[in-house]
Amino acid sequence: MISTEQIKELRDSTGVSIMQCKKALEEAGGDMEKALMILKKKSGEIALKKADREANDGIIVLKKEGAKAVLIDLSCETDFVARNEDFLKLANDLADIALRESAESAQAKAPDMINPIVQKIGENIKLSKVRSIEGEVLGTYSHNGKAGVIVSLKGGNEDLAKDISMHIAAMKPEYITKDEIPKERVEMAKELFSKEVQESGKPEDIQQKMLEGKISTYFKEATLLEQAFVKNPEITVGTLLKNAGATFAGYVYEKIG
Repeated sequence: MISTEQIKELRDSTGVSIMQCKKALEEAGGDMEKALMILKKKSGEIALKKADREANDGIIVLKKEGAKAVLIDLSCETDFVARNEDFLKLANDLADIALRESAESAQAKAPDMINPIVQKIGENIKLSKVRSIEGEVLGTYSHNGKAGVIVSLKGGNEDLAKDISMHIAAMKPEYITKDEIPKERVEMAKELFSKEVQESGKPEDIQQKMLEGKISTYFKEATLLEQAFVKNPEITVGTLLKNAGATFAGYVYEKIG
Protein backbone atom coordinates (compact mmCIF):
# COMPACT_ATOMS: atom_id res chain seq x y z
CA MET A 1 0.00 0.00 0.00
CA ILE A 2 1.43 3.35 -1.09
CA SER A 3 1.07 5.97 1.64
CA THR A 4 0.17 9.63 1.23
CA GLU A 5 3.51 10.53 2.86
CA GLN A 6 5.43 8.60 0.19
CA ILE A 7 3.54 10.34 -2.60
CA LYS A 8 4.13 13.73 -0.99
CA GLU A 9 7.86 13.03 -0.57
CA LEU A 10 8.21 12.01 -4.23
CA ARG A 11 6.17 15.00 -5.41
CA ASP A 12 8.27 17.39 -3.29
CA SER A 13 11.48 16.04 -4.78
CA THR A 14 10.31 15.97 -8.42
CA GLY A 15 7.48 18.52 -8.77
CA VAL A 16 5.44 16.20 -11.00
CA SER A 17 1.75 15.52 -10.46
CA ILE A 18 0.37 13.47 -7.57
CA MET A 19 -1.06 10.91 -10.02
CA GLN A 20 2.28 10.42 -11.76
CA CYS A 21 4.03 10.01 -8.41
CA LYS A 22 1.44 7.47 -7.26
CA LYS A 23 1.80 5.42 -10.46
CA ALA A 24 5.59 5.46 -10.25
CA LEU A 25 5.55 4.32 -6.61
CA GLU A 26 3.06 1.55 -7.40
CA GLU A 27 5.23 0.38 -10.30
CA ALA A 28 8.30 0.49 -8.04
CA GLY A 29 6.57 -1.41 -5.24
CA GLY A 30 7.02 1.53 -2.89
CA ASP A 31 10.79 1.81 -3.49
CA MET A 32 11.50 5.56 -3.58
CA GLU A 33 14.79 5.30 -5.50
CA LYS A 34 13.25 3.05 -8.14
CA ALA A 35 10.23 5.38 -8.42
CA LEU A 36 12.61 8.31 -9.08
CA MET A 37 14.29 6.28 -11.85
CA ILE A 38 10.89 5.46 -13.37
CA LEU A 39 9.89 9.13 -13.38
CA LYS A 40 13.25 10.14 -14.88
CA LYS A 41 12.82 7.59 -17.67
CA LYS A 42 9.25 8.73 -18.23
CA SER A 43 10.27 12.42 -18.37
CA GLY A 44 12.87 11.59 -21.02
CA GLU A 45 10.26 9.76 -23.12
CA ILE A 46 7.82 12.68 -22.80
CA ALA A 47 10.50 15.21 -23.73
CA LEU A 48 11.46 13.14 -26.79
CA LYS A 49 7.83 13.06 -27.99
CA LYS A 50 7.57 16.85 -27.69
CA ALA A 51 10.99 17.62 -29.17
CA ASP A 52 9.71 18.23 -32.70
CA ARG A 53 7.19 20.84 -31.56
CA GLU A 54 8.00 24.50 -32.30
CA ALA A 55 9.56 26.36 -29.37
CA ASN A 56 9.45 29.99 -30.47
CA ASP A 57 9.03 31.67 -27.09
CA GLY A 58 11.18 31.61 -24.00
CA ILE A 59 13.52 33.79 -22.00
CA ILE A 60 17.00 35.28 -22.22
CA VAL A 61 18.91 35.20 -18.92
CA LEU A 62 22.12 37.15 -18.35
CA LYS A 63 24.58 36.55 -15.51
CA LYS A 64 27.85 38.33 -14.77
CA GLU A 65 30.56 37.75 -12.21
CA GLY A 66 34.00 39.32 -12.28
CA ALA A 67 35.56 39.12 -15.75
CA LYS A 68 33.00 36.65 -17.14
CA ALA A 69 29.40 36.96 -18.31
CA VAL A 70 27.01 34.44 -19.83
CA LEU A 71 23.80 34.55 -21.84
CA ILE A 72 21.24 31.72 -21.81
CA ASP A 73 18.43 31.37 -24.35
CA LEU A 74 15.94 28.86 -22.98
CA SER A 75 13.08 28.20 -25.40
CA CYS A 76 9.52 27.02 -24.86
CA GLU A 77 6.27 27.02 -26.85
CA THR A 78 4.23 29.79 -25.20
CA ASP A 79 4.65 33.05 -23.32
CA PHE A 80 2.56 31.53 -20.53
CA VAL A 81 5.26 28.93 -19.84
CA ALA A 82 8.01 31.55 -20.35
CA ARG A 83 6.62 33.23 -17.21
CA ASN A 84 6.24 29.97 -15.26
CA GLU A 85 8.15 29.82 -11.97
CA ASP A 86 9.69 26.40 -12.66
CA PHE A 87 10.75 27.46 -16.16
CA LEU A 88 12.38 30.66 -14.85
CA LYS A 89 14.22 28.74 -12.12
CA LEU A 90 15.47 26.27 -14.72
CA ALA A 91 16.80 29.09 -16.91
CA ASN A 92 18.57 30.73 -13.96
CA ASP A 93 20.03 27.42 -12.77
CA LEU A 94 21.44 26.71 -16.25
CA ALA A 95 22.90 30.23 -16.38
CA ASP A 96 24.56 29.68 -13.00
CA ILE A 97 26.18 26.47 -14.27
CA ALA A 98 27.41 28.23 -17.41
CA LEU A 99 28.86 31.07 -15.33
CA ARG A 100 30.50 29.01 -12.61
CA GLU A 101 31.54 26.03 -14.72
CA SER A 102 31.30 26.47 -18.50
CA ALA A 103 28.89 26.75 -21.42
CA GLU A 104 29.73 23.14 -22.31
CA SER A 105 28.85 21.98 -18.81
CA ALA A 106 25.45 23.74 -18.98
CA GLN A 107 24.72 22.09 -22.34
CA ALA A 108 25.74 18.67 -21.02
CA LYS A 109 23.61 18.94 -17.90
CA ALA A 110 20.62 20.56 -19.63
CA PRO A 111 18.69 17.42 -20.74
CA ASP A 112 18.49 15.90 -17.25
CA MET A 113 17.40 19.27 -15.85
CA ILE A 114 14.92 20.05 -18.63
CA ASN A 115 13.14 16.68 -18.95
CA PRO A 116 11.39 16.76 -15.52
CA ILE A 117 10.12 20.29 -16.26
CA VAL A 118 8.79 19.15 -19.64
CA GLN A 119 7.01 16.31 -17.83
CA LYS A 120 5.53 18.72 -15.30
CA ILE A 121 4.61 21.59 -17.65
CA GLY A 122 3.75 19.70 -20.82
CA GLU A 123 5.59 21.86 -23.37
CA ASN A 124 8.70 21.39 -25.43
CA ILE A 125 11.63 23.12 -23.73
CA LYS A 126 15.14 23.36 -25.13
CA LEU A 127 18.37 25.14 -24.37
CA SER A 128 18.75 27.03 -27.65
CA LYS A 129 21.89 29.04 -26.89
CA VAL A 130 24.58 29.30 -24.25
CA ARG A 131 27.07 32.07 -24.90
CA SER A 132 29.85 33.40 -22.73
CA ILE A 133 32.29 36.28 -22.97
CA GLU A 134 35.22 37.41 -20.87
CA GLY A 135 36.71 40.87 -20.66
CA GLU A 136 38.24 43.68 -18.70
CA VAL A 137 34.95 45.63 -18.41
CA LEU A 138 31.59 43.92 -18.96
CA GLY A 139 28.11 45.39 -19.20
CA THR A 140 24.76 43.69 -19.80
CA TYR A 141 21.31 44.74 -20.96
CA SER A 142 18.09 42.73 -21.07
CA HIS A 143 14.96 43.87 -22.89
CA ASN A 144 12.03 42.27 -21.04
CA GLY A 145 13.83 38.93 -21.04
CA LYS A 146 13.22 38.65 -24.80
CA ALA A 147 16.56 40.08 -25.97
CA GLY A 148 19.91 40.29 -24.25
CA VAL A 149 23.30 41.83 -24.92
CA ILE A 150 26.69 41.55 -23.21
CA VAL A 151 29.41 44.03 -24.17
CA SER A 152 33.11 43.74 -23.41
CA LEU A 153 35.30 46.86 -23.31
CA LYS A 154 38.94 47.65 -22.70
CA GLY A 155 38.87 50.72 -20.50
CA GLY A 156 35.77 52.69 -19.62
CA ASN A 157 33.43 51.38 -16.96
CA GLU A 158 30.45 49.08 -16.42
CA ASP A 159 27.88 51.86 -16.96
CA LEU A 160 29.40 52.65 -20.36
CA ALA A 161 29.38 48.97 -21.33
CA LYS A 162 25.74 48.72 -20.23
CA ASP A 163 24.81 51.80 -22.30
CA ILE A 164 26.41 50.30 -25.39
CA SER A 165 24.62 47.00 -24.68
CA MET A 166 21.33 48.89 -24.67
CA HIS A 167 22.32 50.68 -27.89
CA ILE A 168 23.05 47.34 -29.62
CA ALA A 169 19.70 45.91 -28.50
CA ALA A 170 17.94 48.95 -29.99
CA MET A 171 19.97 49.47 -33.18
CA LYS A 172 21.08 45.90 -34.02
CA PRO A 173 24.30 46.72 -35.90
CA GLU A 174 25.51 44.24 -38.52
CA TYR A 175 29.18 45.22 -38.23
CA ILE A 176 31.50 46.73 -35.63
CA THR A 177 33.69 48.80 -37.97
CA LYS A 178 33.42 49.69 -41.66
CA ASP A 179 36.49 47.52 -42.34
CA GLU A 180 34.33 44.46 -41.60
CA ILE A 181 31.87 45.20 -44.43
CA PRO A 182 32.33 42.57 -47.19
CA LYS A 183 33.21 43.89 -50.65
CA GLU A 184 30.19 42.12 -52.14
CA ARG A 185 27.90 44.08 -49.82
CA VAL A 186 29.49 47.35 -50.98
CA GLU A 187 29.00 46.31 -54.61
CA MET A 188 25.36 45.45 -53.91
CA ALA A 189 24.87 48.89 -52.34
CA LYS A 190 26.45 50.57 -55.39
CA GLU A 191 24.07 48.67 -57.63
CA LEU A 192 21.14 49.64 -55.41
CA PHE A 193 21.85 53.38 -55.47
CA SER A 194 23.40 53.79 -58.96
CA LYS A 195 20.11 53.98 -60.84
CA GLU A 196 18.71 56.48 -58.35
CA VAL A 197 21.82 58.68 -58.72
CA GLN A 198 21.82 58.43 -62.53
CA GLU A 199 18.19 59.56 -62.67
CA SER A 200 19.13 62.75 -60.80
CA GLY A 201 20.48 64.24 -64.05
CA LYS A 202 23.44 65.74 -62.20
CA PRO A 203 26.94 65.95 -63.78
CA GLU A 204 28.97 62.74 -63.54
CA ASP A 205 31.38 64.03 -60.89
CA ILE A 206 28.42 65.12 -58.71
CA GLN A 207 26.76 61.75 -59.28
CA GLN A 208 29.90 59.99 -58.01
CA LYS A 209 29.89 62.08 -54.82
CA MET A 210 26.17 61.45 -54.37
CA LEU A 211 26.72 57.71 -54.76
CA GLU A 212 29.57 57.69 -52.25
CA GLY A 213 27.45 59.70 -49.81
CA LYS A 214 24.49 57.33 -50.09
CA ILE A 215 26.69 54.26 -49.63
CA SER A 216 28.42 55.86 -46.63
CA THR A 217 25.09 56.76 -44.99
CA TYR A 218 23.68 53.30 -45.68
CA PHE A 219 26.58 51.51 -43.98
CA LYS A 220 26.86 54.00 -41.09
CA GLU A 221 23.41 52.86 -40.01
CA ALA A 222 24.62 49.24 -39.95
CA THR A 223 28.04 49.79 -38.34
CA LEU A 224 28.22 50.06 -34.55
CA LEU A 225 31.07 52.56 -34.20
CA GLU A 226 29.54 54.79 -36.90
CA GLN A 227 26.00 54.77 -35.49
CA ALA A 228 24.57 57.76 -33.64
CA PHE A 229 24.44 56.83 -29.96
CA VAL A 230 20.82 56.27 -28.92
CA LYS A 231 21.10 58.28 -25.69
CA ASN A 232 22.86 61.19 -27.41
CA PRO A 233 22.45 61.26 -31.21
CA GLU A 234 24.89 64.19 -31.41
CA ILE A 235 27.80 61.74 -31.11
CA THR A 236 28.63 58.33 -32.56
CA VAL A 237 29.31 55.24 -30.48
CA GLY A 238 32.92 55.44 -31.66
CA THR A 239 33.24 59.00 -30.34
CA LEU A 240 31.57 58.00 -27.08
CA LEU A 241 34.18 55.30 -26.57
CA LYS A 242 37.07 57.56 -27.56
CA ASN A 243 35.94 60.26 -25.11
CA ALA A 244 35.86 57.67 -22.34
CA GLY A 245 39.31 56.30 -23.21
CA ALA A 246 37.78 52.92 -24.04
CA THR A 247 37.90 50.50 -26.96
CA PHE A 248 35.29 47.98 -28.03
CA ALA A 249 36.43 44.39 -27.41
CA GLY A 250 33.39 42.32 -28.37
CA TYR A 251 29.77 41.46 -27.66
CA VAL A 252 27.12 38.74 -27.71
CA TYR A 253 23.50 39.34 -28.67
CA GLU A 254 20.50 37.04 -28.80
CA LYS A 255 16.75 37.51 -29.03
CA ILE A 256 13.77 35.22 -28.71
CA GLY A 257 12.24 34.06 -31.97
